[in-house]
Amino acid sequence: MLKGAILSGIVITITSGKGGVGKSTTTANLAVGLANSGKKVVAVDFDIGLRNLDMILGLENRIVYDIVNVMEGECNLSQALINDKKAKNLYFLPASQSKDKNILDKEKVANLIEKLKNEFDYILLDSPAGIEGGFEHSIFRADEALIVSTPEVSSVRDADRVIGIIDAKSQKAQNGEEVKKHIIINRLKPEMVEKGEMLSVDDVLKILSLPLIGIIPEDEKIVSSTNMGEPVIYGNSLSSQAYKNIAKRILGEEVPYLELKPKKGFFGRLFS
Repeated sequence: MLKGAILSGIVITITSGKGGVGKSTTTANLAVGLANSGKKVVAVDFDIGLRNLDMILGLENRIVYDIVNVMEGECNLSQALINDKKAKNLYFLPASQSKDKNILDKEKVANLIEKLKNEFDYILLDSPAGIEGGFEHSIFRADEALIVSTPEVSSVRDADRVIGIIDAKSQKAQNGEEVKKHIIINRLKPEMVEKGEMLSVDDVLKILSLPLIGIIPEDEKIVSSTNMGEPVIYGNSLSSQAYKNIAKRILGEEVPYLELKPKKGFFGRLFS
């Protein structure tokens, strides 16, 4: 791109209030979904010391350099970027596995993201959980944020806190603008919702007061696909379709939500 040209890439931070809610899985699947829609995408793992996005994408053996090597000038960005094996429009920039979380510097992060915006349509930042070091770096330059939460009170409460941090500490917030935020509800179990043992979609949205962009049902195929290093979006399960639909919504398409019903006794749910 010519020097002085307008930056074009959209930075989307995928985050959560706590770990273990499926944030990295969501990042990997949406990155594939957007890349398969013809967009040039980079997935960046910001979770220093706790990386696992590489394993979900099946790229752990391809890593030579990482994000810290790039920021410290030990290699060029092009040397650290790994092209996905299946989605040729998708690239991956791994986190460092061994270095201190606090090694990331705000100015260096900003410079890196600026370079990525010049080269990619979408930059997906797999953020550390809101309680982890490095979280604020991953949300500072965000244009949009996807907050992943499971339908459990503790997860939703932590997500609510993260929303407050994004609204206070992002660059857009400093400039009097707002980061566009959406909720992804992960691991929904309709049977438990029906029994009153899990928050419903409406319950979650009422607490967080943000628009929904996707609901991912509990799906054992996500675990098996992660173990195989192939995102579940390549399959044809309900969760696969849910991720494909979120990618379409990110691109501006209007897609109806999947009708998720309990496996047993769903008539009560139909009329509720």
